[in-house]
Amino acid sequence: MNKSIKTIFCAGASLLTLASCSDFLDQTSPSEMFPEVVYNSEIFTEQTINLVYSGMTLDHTYGCRIPLNYAMNTDCELVDAVTDDATRSANERGLCNYVPSTSWNRLPQNWSNMYTMIENANLAIEGINGSNIKNNTKMRHMLGEALALRAMLYFDLVRNYGDVPLKLEPAKSDGSNLYTSKTDRDVIMDQIRTDLWEAADLLPWAGQNGYTTEHATKGFALGLAARVALAEAGYSIRESRKEGYVDLSEKREGQRGISDATYPTMRPGDAKRKELYEFAEKCLSKVIAEGPHRLNASYENEWYLQNQLRLDQTYYENLFEIAHGLNMSGEMGYTAGVRVNNNPNNFGYSNSSGKVKVPATHFYSFDKNDQRRDVSCAPYELKGAETMQTFTNQPFNGIYIAKWDVRKMSEQWLAMNQAVDKKTGYGINWVVMRYSDILLMYAEVVNELIGPNGAGSCGKLAKDALAEVRARAFDASLKTDKVDNYVAAVSADKNSFFKAIVDERAWEFTGEAIRKYDLIRWGLLTDKIIDMFDQHRENINNHYYPEKLYYREDATAPNWYKVDYSSVCWYNEDVPSSTTDMKEATWFGSVFKETDTEINDPKNELYNSMSVICRGLINYDPQAGYQGPAEVANRHLIPIGSETINNSNGTLSNSYGF
Repeated sequence: MNKSIKTIFCAGASLLTLASCSDFLDQTSPSEMFPEVVYNSEIFTEQTINLVYSGMTLDHTYGCRIPLNYAMNTDCELVDAVTDDATRSANERGLCNYVPSTSWNRLPQNWSNMYTMIENANLAIEGINGSNIKNNTKMRHMLGEALALRAMLYFDLVRNYGDVPLKLEPAKSDGSNLYTSKTDRDVIMDQIRTDLWEAADLLPWAGQNGYTTEHATKGFALGLAARVALAEAGYSIRESRKEGYVDLSEKREGQRGISDATYPTMRPGDAKRKELYEFAEKCLSKVIAEGPHRLNASYENEWYLQNQLRLDQTYYENLFEIAHGLNMSGEMGYTAGVRVNNNPNNFGYSNSSGKVKVPATHFYSFDKNDQRRDVSCAPYELKGAETMQTFTNQPFNGIYIAKWDVRKMSEQWLAMNQAVDKKTGYGINWVVMRYSDILLMYAEVVNELIGPNGAGSCGKLAKDALAEVRARAFDASLKTDKVDNYVAAVSADKNSFFKAIVDERAWEFTGEAIRKYDLIRWGLLTDKIIDMFDQHRENINNHYYPEKLYYREDATAPNWYKVDYSSVCWYNEDVPSSTTDMKEATWFGSVFKETDTEINDPKNELYNSMSVICRGLINYDPQAGYQGPAEVANRHLIPIGSETINNSNGTLSNSYGF
């Protein structure tokens, strides 16, 4: 995205052999030097930090696995698997449906790459702390980066695998610390919160000292520390019962309270939970009061900039984004994005996979006037040699993510994609955290500690933080009704406000690999998936979904923008009395079945898919509804790969019934 891309990719190309990256580095590679030489040079130290950043561009880390495989399925995002075979497969489709296979070879690749980056961060931390120039401003900044990046890596290991080995020093020459057993995840999260607080003290804000949002900065360290605290304060499935922790069966209002007898879903006790929320509030208030981060006035523009490979250096809404390189890495726009289907001409190499989908229930949960819906959801694909914008047929699990859109990508991307004949890196950065997340976490935390009308140490009311995010979603003419009146209504009590936060985060972060982890910590993952299916059944049975979409076309527009989106009748009540001057497309017509025989027709995939989607989490019957949890209730974690266990010298094993 900017010149740091070159540095990062050169660093990753040959790890510590960096000779091709610059004339200076042609002379000597850091891998050929002793640590006392490397870490007494700011230039060489920077290259060791870049090793961590470069590892994040790999498919097996943040290029694909973590944002696009491990973060599915939820009530907002589903992988494209609606058949028995697909949801049981030993690949990402099975994993996303909570039926992971320990033999899937990409699990050990993720594990080893994550720990390789941790090892590189450990080397940098140890080297900088032992450096003669460690008090230099630049060295302090780089120490902060290493601490923050290591914390992010451990956090993503913990929230995907559960308890994992904690290693805070480089490998020893005698091999004594090569094989390490698991550490309780709460110990890990306490450690990385401490590290992130230290990192925040060391790091500059975005925009200072040449630091862009492609680097870890003070705002990101504080925001991530708050995210870690909320995860630690929340629920998670455990290998065994923990004394002093609260079982999910002791449910709050609105929860089903589903927990496993052997592997209970638990959260810390109230005192520890309060301490964690207070820590999060302190971090979030600092970002709000002191940082440069603000909301881009336009939700659509923020995502347009991503597609254009341009950093937002006006608002700094993105606190941290993992830098990818055009024609090098990044699956945003390919695995998640508007689908390009068999188009060999206008946008170059075609048939993007579009594996990540939005369920129809989520699409219809948006307010009709919420501008985020059409930026987030694409119920169409760009199809055929003519690149015609074509509505998807039977779209319960056929609505694509619109935030990444080839029609909005840069001229550089277009030239690249027209020159290749196979899948390649789209180069779009993965956004790890946005400022709207800071505001909504803050609203949630202050609500828990005080209430919706309370304020944290930065002085902002919880309800005002919610209103700030929501206001951007609606035209200014609708502010009184859609923002002021809405926020006032949901601010009646803590529980109503919490439910509003749950909803707002769904609408704000569609497709951004956030929802699953929110639902887990709230103890609502199973509940919300059940609710999604219940709502879908109700919508079908009550003919809520239109059987056909009616719309007009803009004759002057190119084929890929031919639909006049403002004319689309998404709701039955919007269809005019006469549609003779309108186009039509089949929408949900084929799922309107009147008899049991028709409903159970194997071809009626949309209806029957409810029995297989998320099958490793719940048992759901399309006619009878929820039938109970799967074999292990709330098993949201993934197993350690067989190869990793076999190579662990007996120190690692799986749990949670895997």
